Amino acid sequence: MITALLIDDDDNLRQGMKSLLARYAPDIKIVGEANSVKTGVETMERLQPQVVFLDIQMTDGTGFDVLEEIALRNGKSTAHIVFITAHEQYAIKAFRFSALDFLLKPVDPDELQKVIEKIKNIVVKNDDFGHIDLLLENIRKKVDKFKRIALSNSDGIHLFEVSDIIRCESEDNYTKFFIKNNKPVLISKTLKEYEELLTEHGFERIHQSHLINLAYLKSYIKKDGGYVVMSDNSHLPISQRKKERLQEILKTL
Repeated sequence: MITALLIDDDDNLRQGMKSLLARYAPDIKIVGEANSVKTGVETMERLQPQVVFLDIQMTDGTGFDVLEEIALRNGKSTAHIVFITAHEQYAIKAFRFSALDFLLKPVDPDELQKVIEKIKNIVVKNDDFGHIDLLLENIRKKVDKFKRIALSNSDGIHLFEVSDIIRCESEDNYTKFFIKNNKPVLISKTLKEYEELLTEHGFERIHQSHLINLAYLKSYIKKDGGYVVMSDNSHLPISQRKKERLQEILKTL
């Protein structure tokens, strides 16, 4: 049985979440509820739940304030955090860079079930929750370009500098990251999801299967249909419709 805490100032949402969890996740036990930052911190400390479903906006502050206070008191959170939020683009972007789970209001049962499966895997592995530190770091700085990214796979959650990512390669519904001075990391998310996150960091989709960091591009070869050579000596094809754009980009580098 996995113990969980609900922190949200909306009574109806808490009741709705309890109903959804009872139906779709009977092995997750709600051990407590809180309706504010203050009571949320106190309840987390008292009950030490394995999972916290945490609202972002509350009457006396934010879910981030809860995590900041827990970090001040205990060094870091020891619970897996699932944020519940309205569609706040900046926060969602920060969650995705930090490999943190979130649910949009109103909570969709299918999305909840996906998150529950991840929760079960993460709780078993007992991660060190460094990705929560990364989230708080990004939220504090309020920057649009995040310098580090958390990648979550079956081994755990790994933090990397975005500038160290050489390229990403699609493998069906997975993405393989090739990172400087590291072995490849396979993530169960599509390349399109990472294209959306990384394009503003100097990454370019050159093919259906390849997203490259232009900082590691060594050569653009026009023969044999056109391909690029990366700093890791990989030779990657360029799709026909991407050639013109890549050539225009290279003129500006």
